[in-house]
Amino acid sequence: MINRAQTIKDPNTLAALAHPIRRQMLDGLREPVTAAGLARKLGLPRQQANYHLKSLEKAELVKPAGERRKGHLIEKLYEAVAGTLVLSPEVAWDSSDRQRALNDQVALNHLVKLGNQIQRDASGLLDRAAFDGDEISSASVEAEVSFTDEAARTAFMEEYLKLLGPLLDKHGAQSGLPYRVAVAIYPDPEQEP
Repeated sequence: MINRAQTIKDPNTLAALAHPIRRQMLDGLREPVTAAGLARKLGLPRQQANYHLKSLEKAELVKPAGERRKGHLIEKLYEAVAGTLVLSPEVAWDSSDRQRALNDQVALNHLVKLGNQIQRDASGLLDRAAFDGDEISSASVEAEVSFTDEAARTAFMEEYLKLLGPLLDKHGAQSGLPYRVAVAIYPDPEQEP
């Protein structure tokens, strides 16, 4: 079984995805298939399918998934490593300035990681809905609030955290289907401070 989602952080991996045939191939590799079977499915010459398949394997986007005997031939099966590929913003970062800022600002670092996690989780859930027919129970709440100063923002967060603990204790269970609850507070990146 393939992973639901994989995050792409490497520019070389991103480059392997640049060709539209390779993206089509990844959709065709949700289940194990041979290069010949994939070529037939996509209407490609076998050599062209093999070329692109090797590029995807080199980029670690597909993996061997066993073998199948066909007469006297043994055909290799391949499958995608993930149903969905999620691009991390890190793939476009070319300076150490961002990494330095993340190292210096723990809360900002956590916000960036949370954003990546939500993107990955949402993509995996979309995959389940699109390909498995699952009905996804989900909710999201978004609010915009202004604070007069840092003290008001800090007071809001302290009160919010005081309210959240009892709420999680009241409704949370030791068993059952686990859900992620995430709350973030940050300034609108489009507005100047």
